[in-house]
Amino acid sequence: MSIMGGMNITQRAREAREASRKILSVSAESRSSALNSVRLALINRSEEIFAANKIDMDRSTAEGLAPPMLKRLKFDEIKLNRVCEGIRSLELAEDPMGRVLEQRELDKGLILSRVSGPIGVIGMIFESRPDALIQIATLCLRSGNAVILKGGSEALETNRILTRVIAEAASGEKLPSGGQPDGWIQLAETREEVREMLILNHLIDLLIPRGSNEFVARIMRDSSIPVLGHADGICHVYLDKDADPEKAVPIVLDSKMQYVAVCNAAETLLVHSAAAETLLPLIHDSLTAAGCELRGCDRTQKIIEVKTALPEDWDTEYLDAILSIKIVDTLDEAVAHIHRHGSGHTEAIITENGESAEAFMARVDAADVFHNCSTRFADGFVFGLGAEVGISTSKIHARGPVGVEGLLSYRWQLRGSGQVIRDYNDGLKTFTHKEL
Repeated sequence: MSIMGGMNITQRAREAREASRKILSVSAESRSSALNSVRLALINRSEEIFAANKIDMDRSTAEGLAPPMLKRLKFDEIKLNRVCEGIRSLELAEDPMGRVLEQRELDKGLILSRVSGPIGVIGMIFESRPDALIQIATLCLRSGNAVILKGGSEALETNRILTRVIAEAASGEKLPSGGQPDGWIQLAETREEVREMLILNHLIDLLIPRGSNEFVARIMRDSSIPVLGHADGICHVYLDKDADPEKAVPIVLDSKMQYVAVCNAAETLLVHSAAAETLLPLIHDSLTAAGCELRGCDRTQKIIEVKTALPEDWDTEYLDAILSIKIVDTLDEAVAHIHRHGSGHTEAIITENGESAEAFMARVDAADVFHNCSTRFADGFVFGLGAEVGISTSKIHARGPVGVEGLLSYRWQLRGSGQVIRDYNDGLKTFTHKEL
């Protein structure tokens, strides 16, 4: 079984391509068994995994890695339990491969089916979160895809042990019902390998980069491989003039401070001018007590004590305990600000006015649009997807939290009984096109 094995990235991609074709004949039972084996192996080898993560944490701390990134890097019992819950739900879910999505009779004895199937080889380039590696790998396992993983260099030791544990646990050599073919999961470790991956369009079917807008744009610019882009998470909460303070304050606090270092944390608060005098002092007291730094526009500064928000604040994903605040006069102005500065990730409105809520939900162009709840709900596990490979801010072919369905394509299968197209072209036969 090879993960690195001395091979260069092209050789590893070729091995993943060969594995992706063998996966097509792996049974649903085998995939479920492999997921169960992976979950148990992660639990049984947790001390080994935590020890590797400590090496990464100690090294990154000494190198001065920013606290939000250290928080992402840490892999502990809490994160292990969460990913294992996700794996369990994937294990129990209906197998997504081979489902007949539609079926049509073209003529008597000539039946066309559209059947779900994997994309093939996924190239996943992500940040320093080791739990993301597990989520991605197990989603690919469930959906029948091979995967090449490139995590952040700060998580080097953790990524190595996790990939090894997953590969060994899912191997056909370990499972009586058969398992994944050798080479279905591969690990890349250097920027040079990423650059080489970008030109392997004959071996890699889809790239999923997670990172900044600049990073995703560079991947899209430098590769002819289709890219499912996960860009910045510049998320907004808009407090409408009809916002209920008892809902608004805890929702804003949760959206910003529950976990500041994630892409679905709020970075900007928009407040309707008619509600600003009432809501802003409550927001100020709640967030400053939680240790959040507030930055505001000129109108905000006349109501509460905050630092001055500079023009670049509206376009910044802080990933830290910082929130920028802007007062707007209308819902239209709030929507315009979101479209000007947002990243298309997650946007929320807090209001008791049903018409305003529906107008916001209909008009805001983002992957996730919420009413009267925290932006932190934008998550594949929360949505019941089991896990996610990321939250896509692109529109083709998947958007929002991307779970198993976002890693599937389909094939057309036509079953006949001796038909030839000439008979239809010459008018000897006609198509029935009957939906089945």
